[in-house]
This record gives sequence, C-alpha cells and structure tokens, in this order.
Amino acid sequence: MFNYTSRKQHCINIVIRKQTAFNMIRIRILTITALLFSLFCSAQTDTLVFTPHWLPQAQFSGYYMADKMGFYADEGLIVNIEHPSASVMATEKLISGEADIISLFLVTAIDARDNGLDIVNIAQLSQHSALLFISKKSSQIETFDDLKGKKAGIWSSGFDEIPKMALVENQCTVDWVPILSTVNLFLIGGIDAMTVMWYNEYDQIINAGINVDEVNTIFLSDYGYDIPEDGIYCLQETFDSKQEQLRKFVKATQKGWEYACSNREQTLDTLIALMKKEHVPTNRAHQSWMLDRICELIIPNDTGVRGELTHEKYDHTIRLLQKGEYIRRDIPYDEFYKPLISK
Repeated sequence: MFNYTSRKQHCINIVIRKQTAFNMIRIRILTITALLFSLFCSAQTDTLVFTPHWLPQAQFSGYYMADKMGFYADEGLIVNIEHPSASVMATEKLISGEADIISLFLVTAIDARDNGLDIVNIAQLSQHSALLFISKKSSQIETFDDLKGKKAGIWSSGFDEIPKMALVENQCTVDWVPILSTVNLFLIGGIDAMTVMWYNEYDQIINAGINVDEVNTIFLSDYGYDIPEDGIYCLQETFDSKQEQLRKFVKATQKGWEYACSNREQTLDTLIALMKKEHVPTNRAHQSWMLDRICELIIPNDTGVRGELTHEKYDHTIRLLQKGEYIRRDIPYDEFYKPLISK
C-alpha cells in the first residue's frame, strides 16, 4: 500500500542532503576564495614601522592623517606608527631594527652619520629652524652676550647641537642645565633662559600664564643658524632593499601633510584623540598653535621648496657643524641625501 507520508519524508530527505552538499561546496569555494584573496592582499601590502623622534603631538600630524585618511593604504602600505619614550632617541629604534623609518633633525642625523650610523635622508620636510632662547625680561637677556655665565636649560634627549654650537661660536659660556620635557624649571625661575621650539615650548610658557610682553626671545635663525629640522630617514640597507615602499611612504606622507594643513580642525580632532589614548597631556589651543607653526615650516611661503634638502642648506649645515667640531669629516651631499620625494 502506498504510504504518502513516507514518500514525502523520503523526498524531503533527498532535498536536505542535496542542499547540505551544495552548502558544503559553497563553503569550500568561499573559504578557498577568501584564502586566495588574503594571499593576494598580503602580496600587495607592505608593512613599515615609522618612529617619530618625539611623543605624539601636532609636529607629526601629516603622518597621522596619511594613516587615518588611507593614503598609506592607497599605496599598498600598512604603516605602524610607534613613538619612542621621552628618554629614547629614534635612532636607537633604527639601530635595533624596531623601526624601518624615523623622523629626525637634520643636524642630529648628520652627527649620527659622522659617528658611523649608515643613515640617509629620503625627504626633508621642515625648511627652516624653529629654535630660540627664551628668557624673562627680568633676567635682562637680549643677546648671546647677555647669556654669559647664566643658567640655560637644554634638552637632555638630544637636539642640542645648534644652540650649543651657536654659543660656542659667539664665545659665550653658559651653565647648561639638562631638561627632559617640561618648562617647569623655567617657570619657577630655576634657570635664566631655556632653549625652546617656537611651535612647542614657547607656547607652553605663554599658556602657563607668562605674557608675551614679559619675555625676551633670541631666534637662532636670525643669527645665521636657519638650519632645516624635521626630515625622514632610514638606513642605507633599507633604502637599497625597500626603495619602492619608501617612495610610496614619502608620497603618502606628503599628501598627509597637505591634508593636515588644509583640514586643521579634523586634524586636531584626530590628534587630540590619539594623545589621550597615549596618555600624553595636552590641550587643543596648544596643539592648534603647533600645527599652524609646523605647517609654516613644511609648506613655507618664502622659498617654494617642499620636501627637499637643497644643496645650499646642506652645505651650510655641514660647514657649521665642522666649524663647531661636531663632525670630523666632510659628508658628501649625494652620499647623505637620497631623495624619494614626489614632485
């Protein structure tokens, strides 16, 4: 006798088995496709570690925005931005292999090269010096001569070559006092003057309650020391083995700086969020000041030069460093500068 229920269940079971087999095949196809896509993406993506030469702040906004806006990704790069601590030089990360690329002051990089580090400049971002001495007017310090015999604060983590060289050249002996990263000693009168950056510590001092008309400033650029500062560096062996990836990094970074300087509020939002995440104390007003000043250095109105280390600026820096006996040999321009800038 025909059993309709059994026949129906049999058909249902057949359909279920076929559907299950189809689903398994589809899953396998999707898995294989995903694996192939992952392998393809891995082949198309290069990972680089970039270490700025200081803690998170607006000084490095172009890198942050290049990452956030996908400019590195557009070039097929994954860029990990890893900051050093306040007591660690970025060059140490380069030497240890923890970083592929770093940012650095020009004079610091030349000094490192002279001391045996095979470092090369692949893009010179900053085109001017932002270094100055600041003092309270009560100290009556207006010139280099007025600094003689005074206590002057200077960073203990590097970037001290130009201030020290300027005073030596001007036969001015001071009592140098090492400072890590704050302006507190200056504020309480523990030192007579302090080396500061126009975009950073100067504004910190003004924000701390000292009025502009209560301080004197000595800009080193006014005394023949207008030496470019922030540049992008890597080891020669990295340049030889990863030149195309480095070129993409520089191109995307340039684009990041153009974006940061044209979209400042968005950049500040991104920056403040990052600094809070990294537990770096800050405020929006100070970072806004810094971003404005940094953009003036990187995209200057007076020279039209962007991203390049000119032969003239380099030769001037070398002469000053040799005169101050900071370096022992003449480092050829073409040996040190390996431009990967995007015209």
